[in-house]
Amino acid sequence: MVLYDAQNKTYSLHTKNTTYQMTVWDYHILLHAYYGPRLEGEDLSYLLRCKDRGFSPNPNEAGGNRTFSLDTFPQEYSTCGVGDFRLPSIELELPNGSRTADLRYVSAAIRKGKYSLEGLPAFYGNEEEWETLSILLRDAAAQVEVELLYGVLEEYDLITRAVRVKNTGTETVRLCRCASLCLDFVHSDLDMITFNGAHVMERCPSRVPLHPGIQGVDSVRGASSHQHNPFVVLCGHEANEDYGLCYGAMLLYSGNFQAMAEVDQFTNSRLVMGLNPYQFSWTLEPGMAFTAPEAAMVCSPSGFGQMSRLFHRAIRRDLIRDPWAGRRKPVLINHWEATEMYFTADRLVEIAQDAPKLGLELFVMDDGWFGARNDDNAGLGDWYVNEEKLPGGLEALVARIKDLGMEFGIWIEPEMVNEDSDLYRAHPDWALNVPGRKPSRSRNQLVLDFSRAEIRDHIYSQIKKALSSADISYVKWDMNRSLTEVWSAELPPERQGEVYHRYVLGVYDFAERLRRDFPDILIEGCCGGGGRFDGGMLYYTPQIWCSDNTDAVDRLHIQYGTSFCYPVSTMGAHVSAVPNTVTSRITPMETRGVVAMHGTFGYEMDLSKCTPDEKETIRRQTAFFKEHYDLIQDGDYYRLSDPFQNGSYTAWEHVSHDRREALVSLVTGSFRSAPPFLTLRIKGLEAKLRYRINGEGSWLGAVLMQVGWPLPIILGDYQALQLYLEAE
Repeated sequence: MVLYDAQNKTYSLHTKNTTYQMTVWDYHILLHAYYGPRLEGEDLSYLLRCKDRGFSPNPNEAGGNRTFSLDTFPQEYSTCGVGDFRLPSIELELPNGSRTADLRYVSAAIRKGKYSLEGLPAFYGNEEEWETLSILLRDAAAQVEVELLYGVLEEYDLITRAVRVKNTGTETVRLCRCASLCLDFVHSDLDMITFNGAHVMERCPSRVPLHPGIQGVDSVRGASSHQHNPFVVLCGHEANEDYGLCYGAMLLYSGNFQAMAEVDQFTNSRLVMGLNPYQFSWTLEPGMAFTAPEAAMVCSPSGFGQMSRLFHRAIRRDLIRDPWAGRRKPVLINHWEATEMYFTADRLVEIAQDAPKLGLELFVMDDGWFGARNDDNAGLGDWYVNEEKLPGGLEALVARIKDLGMEFGIWIEPEMVNEDSDLYRAHPDWALNVPGRKPSRSRNQLVLDFSRAEIRDHIYSQIKKALSSADISYVKWDMNRSLTEVWSAELPPERQGEVYHRYVLGVYDFAERLRRDFPDILIEGCCGGGGRFDGGMLYYTPQIWCSDNTDAVDRLHIQYGTSFCYPVSTMGAHVSAVPNTVTSRITPMETRGVVAMHGTFGYEMDLSKCTPDEKETIRRQTAFFKEHYDLIQDGDYYRLSDPFQNGSYTAWEHVSHDRREALVSLVTGSFRSAPPFLTLRIKGLEAKLRYRINGEGSWLGAVLMQVGWPLPIILGDYQALQLYLEAE
């Protein structure tokens, strides 16, 4: 609900449990007043205070009033070069070479429904559940207008933000910085949680107090990256899973981003999140506009767990466009860890032969099916079937797989090219590279300039032809290197700062075409695993390969961190063979299955080499997953322990929306002799209902939540336990 108080000139965005308020202050400056637990009918601008502060300048209109300074007020959208020396949200380069932005309030409009963004991912919804607030700001001297867009999804405490910048003058203006979110606080007693890591160890939480100066995370790799995720949390020092005020902020963007927090000289704090200004500029000709990506915020007065569950619900329902919505997705088998690129059609059929008997329903052919692709040195860019490996093409192989009773999926990497390829030999200028320089290689491949429509069109026509040649129901879209030598032959020198962003827009255009032409195909995103795991890609790909690391113990950490924002249904997770290819660790098949159920669930191994006992375990796991599919994929998610604390176990839980069912999963750590007796407190139950556990006993929900369940002593390392709770 969005309300305007004309007397006090305040705009209040109310969700079910929170209130966000801003006010039009003196000289038409838009200030931020409050964001926190819901408050009704209050003007909170009394929190804004004036004082003469040395070296904090005053707007010209203030005349002799030295107590009014942009440098001391909480801004709604911070400016640049006109008196606020903290993190700016926008930076303009004007025709005279100056780089300033002075934004003043002009007008606002409130309407039902959710705004949309051209060419960019965004939450969507119907007019009954969403409201939009549009605020127009103007820099009169620069003749630039800035539209601040706010979307309010009351039920899930979600507020989205986006920005449009328009040149309304007669001269060209250059946009050098354009953030999507600016959030100011009149205090700094907060912690910042970021989600960091590396390839094969993504999204590990790091929590540190805010300190004077600037701190945060970013990416300049051309993708949101394995190293830092475009999701951050600000929270009270005492906040935990179940208690305390916290603010989650997610950027729906898959390229270079920046999320920075600053504590200023007066211990105020500011979070700015959006496009990374690194090598960014955008030329705005007269009449032209630029739209920044969407950001989404959730404020939870009740800890991280509630924040996560609200994000999960909103992402599942109002961001993901899933062709399988309302249906159970198939359990898949991928052959990559069994064969890598060294396969034939007969070998693939051999691996798939026993899969249907074990409950597997989708066979995925990974890298190596196209061009001269026998290793990772050649073939990328040549998206035609290698008929030496696959006689009769995809049509023949897919028919054989479907005769086994399985659906068929395929791997692609459309953004990349090998120098040893027909495409590169014909069009070497189609790869990103700076004239006069030799290109950097990564995985022995280069990056195609997806900012150029002709290149996207060529690649898309090849992939469309391949996908149309057979009955294909799943596509895994990979990206296996970062961007370097970012320069495009299509743009003049003064516009090369647009290439990084235009590249991402090209990726989104390509993804939208896939969705349009193949609406029934399930697309799984991938970037060497989790290097592009963000809200932007989830708008186009309902699930993303969580990490190239399938080791069950490491996945406990990776999936734990991922869950702070992203729902289980989006996390690509498979059971792979042991010793694990990344860690060489050996874990029980039972444990690997329990951990993979913390995601989309599937297998990545050579089934023909499995023992009878292993096959029986697979059969039992797939049946269990299918039986509890809705609970796992759509239920509320609770983190019951933190794997980074190196405790005796890691536990998590799925609870049905009516609280009549719950599934608790637990994996032990390294076994130590003389173990203590442990009790697990279960969460999210209905206090007055009684629950049976694995079909036995009867316990009151309040007892299980407040007292807990006695865990058995489990011998051995990395053992798994699952408890299914059902209300009587």
